[in-house]
Amino acid sequence: MINLSSFIAFHARRTPDRCALKYRGEDISYAAFDLRIRQVGGWLTTRGIGPGDVVAILMKNSTAFLELVFAASHVGAVFLPINYRLSADEVGYIVSNSGARLLIADEELAAIAAGNAPVVLLDERAQASVTALAPDIAPAPMHVRQPRDLMRLMYTSGTTDRPKGVMLTYENMYWKSADQTLVLGLNADTRLLVVGPLYHVGALDLPGIAVLWHGGLLCIHRNFEPEPALAAIEREKLNAAWFAPVMTTALLTCPNRTSYDVSSLKWAIGGGEKTPELRIRAFSDYFRNARYIDAYGLTESCGGDTFMEAGREIEKIGSTGRAIAHVEIDIRDDAGKRLPAGTNGEICLRGPKITQGYWKDPEKTASAFFGDWFRTGDVGYLDDDGFLYLTDRKKDMIVSGGENIASSEVERVIYEMPEVREVAVIGLRDPRWGETPVAIVVLSDHASLALPALIDHCRTRLASFKIPKQLIIRDSLPRNPSGKVLKRVLRAELETTT
Repeated sequence: MINLSSFIAFHARRTPDRCALKYRGEDISYAAFDLRIRQVGGWLTTRGIGPGDVVAILMKNSTAFLELVFAASHVGAVFLPINYRLSADEVGYIVSNSGARLLIADEELAAIAAGNAPVVLLDERAQASVTALAPDIAPAPMHVRQPRDLMRLMYTSGTTDRPKGVMLTYENMYWKSADQTLVLGLNADTRLLVVGPLYHVGALDLPGIAVLWHGGLLCIHRNFEPEPALAAIEREKLNAAWFAPVMTTALLTCPNRTSYDVSSLKWAIGGGEKTPELRIRAFSDYFRNARYIDAYGLTESCGGDTFMEAGREIEKIGSTGRAIAHVEIDIRDDAGKRLPAGTNGEICLRGPKITQGYWKDPEKTASAFFGDWFRTGDVGYLDDDGFLYLTDRKKDMIVSGGENIASSEVERVIYEMPEVREVAVIGLRDPRWGETPVAIVVLSDHASLALPALIDHCRTRLASFKIPKQLIIRDSLPRNPSGKVLKRVLRAELETTT
């Protein structure tokens, strides 16, 4: 049995009273979690869900979220987590494109629960456990899955105007968990703080599922707030965490941070940007027993392809570390030719935790590979010791607060405005968010446009974090001889004037 529920059942037999999840003051043992998974699986079957069916989840962090992750696997279904910060239009596209048979959403997110699938809304009681919807439902039997069966779909921003559905299999997840065990030393005593959103690989996969694989503990916070996070580390003696860069900054600048004993924390994984030396030193000054682990990864690989090694952080400043045991990294040129150490090129990955491709899109799948090497779209180089350095994003991706924003997706929406002749969206550095999106617009004849009008237009079509925070009007956009907008030129110009 390779269903996700199989290792929860294993721990339920061996250590039934051991705590698996903590959420809003409730402790859920492995035995209780195992029973809930089987009961929620039974509830899914009464909703017509069976093997291979896609179940979409539009939820903030909760116990119910994890119950659905494991229950979907238990009955052989495919789990589809959706970013709750998206707009109704974006959610509707994902639900429809995936062919989801059911959409389960938090009651507070009802306004964006769109698409052509039946919707079930969860109130606060059901968010604590889906079993509240049907307390007397019969537990479902486990449906056998195979290594290459689809376990999860995750939609990620790409270079096109719509996100792509990344296909992740059981094989991907198990190899990912095995490698994280080696790198991070995971075991039953790992006590992980979960403050990142569970729809994201950072919270669910880096290393959430792998901690439960070992019989460890997840302490789940519905939303990230710095002081409650620090209080939880002290109260629950948590020893591990994943933080987006904006979270790390918030923790290190929290006014009451010295009031908490955070000595139990042994490590925290960062990512999403190159970590400055000052932040690494500030982290070590506050979390005196912990190390900050820079990492690199993407949705297509379940996250965590490289990790910085202990004691090398300052020596290799600017690097995201070396490849894990079962991932190979190559740097290649546009023709797919391997480049030597120290030379910039496209970062390519190979290994058993890398996706097989994109949902219902063979053309994008084919263009994403050089043979069996996955093309990340990121630019970087390897040094002579095999440490990876990121230097650019080939996909023109903006990373704001740990979220990926495809500039072309924002441009598509802005082009709907009759006032706009041309637009380029880029990311500019921001001390809090890492980057924020900026729109550079060439106006139509006799037109005018102000930032409030641009924001109002985008608000109904895009998630709030994707909406440009600045509008710049220009007479023209810089282009190369083939007509492509030179966004690197725009970035360089604006960074020297701001």
